[in-house]
Amino acid sequence: MKQYRIVILLLLSGFVGFAQTKTASINEDFKPSVLNQPGQEYPQVNSQGYARFQITAPEAKSVVVSLGLGGAKGGTVLTKDQDGYWRGTTEGAMDEGFHYYHVTIDGGVFNDPGALNFYGSTRWESGIEIPAHDQDFYALKDVPHGNVQQILFPSKSTNTSRRAFVYTPPGYHKDKNAKYPVLYLQHGWGEDETAWSNQGRVNLIMDNLIAEGKIKPFIVVMTYGMTNEVKFGGLSSFKIEPFQTVLVDELIPYVDSNFRTISNQTNRAMAGLSMGGMETHSITLNKPDVFSHYALLSGGTYKPEEIKDKSKVKLIFISCGSRERPESVQNAVKTLKDAGFNAVSYISENTAHEFLTWRRSFKELAPLLFK
Repeated sequence: MKQYRIVILLLLSGFVGFAQTKTASINEDFKPSVLNQPGQEYPQVNSQGYARFQITAPEAKSVVVSLGLGGAKGGTVLTKDQDGYWRGTTEGAMDEGFHYYHVTIDGGVFNDPGALNFYGSTRWESGIEIPAHDQDFYALKDVPHGNVQQILFPSKSTNTSRRAFVYTPPGYHKDKNAKYPVLYLQHGWGEDETAWSNQGRVNLIMDNLIAEGKIKPFIVVMTYGMTNEVKFGGLSSFKIEPFQTVLVDELIPYVDSNFRTISNQTNRAMAGLSMGGMETHSITLNKPDVFSHYALLSGGTYKPEEIKDKSKVKLIFISCGSRERPESVQNAVKTLKDAGFNAVSYISENTAHEFLTWRRSFKELAPLLFK
């Protein structure tokens, strides 16, 4: 359990690493972030990965942006100009990819009104996107697109209706005879079922891979992974059984009844990032007759002795960022391979516990599923 607590603490901290140290000059080619509210000029990002902020708070005494990039209290301290706007630029270039952030004004925590909001750290946070050198694989392109739809499924165990989002691949609604394998994909602690499509862009990754002929089309199901409200620092008290019941006994039968799935163990996979990896680890071991493909993204490892029936496991995929614990991932996969498992490791270069790690990991995972 300790390894899971470490990665979740990193997620909660909003960790953002420096892509480079502070340089002598900053390129003045700043452009609005692609995650800005419509028509909003700030925040902005330049070609080096620096971010620039502008906040309207004429009566404030202090304004700090919580990106963990230097300055007071680990944030970027903004300076008030004569026009009443607070402005500032990060002290270093940021890691590529998506990052959460918020603004602290005179001790109060607020979202940046210029940025779109994303659910993370158990609240809606502002989001900023630093263009990545390899962003093409999750870019919106002129290719056939799948559909992400919300479903509400009955849950007797929690005495409510619960929500999930289901990605169906391009062509799903045209060929009524086609049936598809299914991946159940879990978010991290403090996030919800919107994370993989909003922050992770999993639907665009799927669309692009399918268009390139690199994967066999499959359905992706994303649901909320909590059945109780675990507070910060209390993950050790989280019990997997209630969510396992929701997933295995309620959601999977609903999906199989309402979508054209290939409803057997061979064509069913489970994966998750961070806490979702912890859930994946526990549920796949508890329910070997339900899932045949396992994937942990910055979410721990498997040991050969944990798996009761090797013949039921078609794939074990384990990944993390190069700034996490890559040695543990690589060693675990080597041990699994030596024991005769089809195991694959992936290390995302120059990333930590963040969505570019998981976007890249999903890109590597998807072509390996249901082969």
